[in-house]
Amino acid sequence: MAVVSLTKDTFKSEVLESSGTVFVDFWASWCGPCRMTAPFVDAASEERTDVKFCKVNVDDEPDLASMFNIMSIPTLMVFKDGKAVKQEMGAKDKAGILAMLA
Repeated sequence: MAVVSLTKDTFKSEVLESSGTVFVDFWASWCGPCRMTAPFVDAASEERTDVKFCKVNVDDEPDLASMFNIMSIPTLMVFKDGKAVKQEMGAKDKAGILAMLA
């Protein structure tokens, strides 16, 4: 399943109003650990087709980063039925991402 790029205009409908599990990667193009994590997010999205995978570019969407108090990137969050249930900072491999969804 493709990873969805979110904006402040789509975040509510794609994440907060979504039923089920949504994984959100807060990232920036200049961030080395973010670039290392990106292929693992893509790989996890192929394996866990029951989860919606999304990305928020914090440079393009500073309001969303502020809303969730994102102080370090990458920050990875899991939402269930519109509620944030898990948040972790730092680069993760595919196993680490899948463990967040367990």
